Amino acid sequence: MHADIAVLPGDGIGPDVTAAAVTVLRTLARRHGHSFDFHEYDIGGIAIDRHGEPLPQATLQGCQQAHAVLLGAVGGPKWSDPNAKVRPEQGLLALRKGLGLFANLRPVRPHPAALNASPIKPHLLTGVDIVVVRELTGGIYFGEKTRDARGASDLCSYSVTEIERVVRSAFKLARQRRSYLVSVDKANVLETSRLWRDVASRIGREEFPDVKLEHQLVDSMAMHLLAKPREYDVIVTENMFGDILTDEASMLAGSLGLLPSASLGDGKVGLYEPIHGSAPDIAGKGVANPYATILSCALLLRHSLGLHEEADCIERAVDAALNAQVFTNDLATGGRGVSTQVAAQAVIEQMQAHCYVAELRD
Repeated sequence: MHADIAVLPGDGIGPDVTAAAVTVLRTLARRHGHSFDFHEYDIGGIAIDRHGEPLPQATLQGCQQAHAVLLGAVGGPKWSDPNAKVRPEQGLLALRKGLGLFANLRPVRPHPAALNASPIKPHLLTGVDIVVVRELTGGIYFGEKTRDARGASDLCSYSVTEIERVVRSAFKLARQRRSYLVSVDKANVLETSRLWRDVASRIGREEFPDVKLEHQLVDSMAMHLLAKPREYDVIVTENMFGDILTDEASMLAGSLGLLPSASLGDGKVGLYEPIHGSAPDIAGKGVANPYATILSCALLLRHSLGLHEEADCIERAVDAALNAQVFTNDLATGGRGVSTQVAAQAVIEQMQAHCYVAELRD
């Protein structure tokens, strides 16, 4: 198949990890007989420097015309003033809005070879396989904001439609897995959470009676996520709670450098990115962990291009590279790991050993 992929390297280590991931995608395309064209655009801090805004119109248009979008990272100390009128993160929020992406999927599956990198006891992590579905375009991040000399306010609001569509996405995902969904809210305090809980219960009762639905308050969920993570499968929650819980869940994997994400809407175009930040202290040094970005490419292949065998191939190759102890600094004992490009090349070599279907088809 042919696909146009928009690449947004962004800031910090974004260019390093996206370059490594594109190398993997190019190799996979050749092996499987596909044609991928990559088109690079600016976003975030570098877009502010070059264009005066974090999401130039050309970037948004390029992403809207692409089959999928691969993003590195945005932000850094150069643009970190919280009172600045223009900030890198605004570009990411605007891109999600502009593409109609309302559901952020973050898989958390600790790799056996990296369990010791996590501060959580290894026996709690074995067998953990969670997907957090975070609502992306509503809630307090997008509500009306006010500030004057006497105080400030941020409005948190949700419509029934906004809740229905993300909860429905989570139910569909849970049905494909273990048919168990946990909806997280703060219904004992917040009116938006009471609406969230009512809508989730109705969708489950009317449309997904075969999926077990459980409600959890966000504070107790934060505790359970670390105390008994193996018990959970799919977790769905609103924007701010999801932002916090997914960063907490990243500690289960041992490194942010191992966790991918996919932001999806009603259409095929999705935004795929590692959940880590821009790590400006190691930018350009060639030592950033590319695995999360490469795994984000697997999500891209699966959700936007429908290439399930190829997505499986990349995931098997990353697993095999980790099994072979090909660790970057964030995973290696004493921080003495391999370079970004060596890790990417290890994935490519493992693809040759694990993509049996592609070899037969070629």
